[in-house]
Amino acid sequence: MTVCHSPNRGYNTHVKIPRRDLFKYAAMASAATLGRAQSKAATSKTGMPGPFPGLVIGVEHAGSIVNGVYQAEPVRKMMEKGMTALTGAPDWTQAWRSFFEKGDVVGIKVSPVGGPALCSDRIVLYAILAGLKAAGVADSDVIVYNRYRDEFLAAGIDKWVPAGIRTEFGSPRFSESQLDMDGYDPDHYMEMALIQPGQNWSDSHFRRSYVAKTITRQVNKFINLPVLKHHQSAGVTIALKNMSHGMVNNVFRSHQTPTLNACGIFIPSVVNLPVFREKAVLHICDAVKALYHGGPGARSQFVWEHKAMYFATDPVALDKTGWKLIDAKRAEMGMAPIALSKPDAASTFLNCQVEHIEIAGSLGLGVFDDEKIQVKKFTL
Repeated sequence: MTVCHSPNRGYNTHVKIPRRDLFKYAAMASAATLGRAQSKAATSKTGMPGPFPGLVIGVEHAGSIVNGVYQAEPVRKMMEKGMTALTGAPDWTQAWRSFFEKGDVVGIKVSPVGGPALCSDRIVLYAILAGLKAAGVADSDVIVYNRYRDEFLAAGIDKWVPAGIRTEFGSPRFSESQLDMDGYDPDHYMEMALIQPGQNWSDSHFRRSYVAKTITRQVNKFINLPVLKHHQSAGVTIALKNMSHGMVNNVFRSHQTPTLNACGIFIPSVVNLPVFREKAVLHICDAVKALYHGGPGARSQFVWEHKAMYFATDPVALDKTGWKLIDAKRAEMGMAPIALSKPDAASTFLNCQVEHIEIAGSLGLGVFDDEKIQVKKFTL
């Protein structure tokens, strides 16, 4: 693997999982730190794993959703508690000023894959916008971003983004070729010896996933806003995958068929790019509604109201926590843990590659070891 970037710069679970060849994969992913520099990426002292490695804040509120609808006041209280508990700040404004200040251009990566039934929610986004405003960030310096424009519209997010807040996209719509470059930066890419069948292996364009220009050229920081969900090929799609598959092109090659699946190494290799390490400053996982099987789409029979939100600067610790939450729900429903699950009608991939979280930890993107992860939970 090769990456083009700026010159700036033990396994514990409640289930026994056959170890994959972690060290081989980690060595492959570590190659993503090598490559030639062609452009500058803005640096941030708050980049991954950030000032609070290993810390995850969970906030629950029984009234956060009623009849399937998010409730503004409970969500506001959850956001306030989560941000102040994460940062140790005395109040809401100081919590947001821990990360952002006037002059920052901030992206918010939403997650609309589940459609209106299970996507980033209006109430949560409004709370984030209020926090940025409190920190001094101008509305004109906030960009709500998603890779696919049509996916964003289908989820209805365009209808509630406030006037004055910009929206940006990498591509107009999903396509299996995924090689369009209009919205992507030729100077920032992850290169891996992985292509779609029939493509020309000697053409580097097929081997590369280029980062969206919104991320490389327009923002100096971004907030990652995933939803807590199962994913057929990656095991879970939370903070890491919301970046790896939501901010670069040519991702279909990572999970083409139930057996042609490389999410385990593809995800950490993308997130290991310096532009992500430096600009991803805050991860807020919306788990008011969540998905324990059949992801990433929102199959209604697998959606449950978890009524919680999770806050971190460390995406690995957050994803490890989310993985365990989903496994706990699966156990409650009489299902096997994700890592031991077998294909069925709702999840057809042979192996759900949750090892992407451990490999990301081995690359220093965050903390994977349960003994070093601190999950602080609050019930409002």
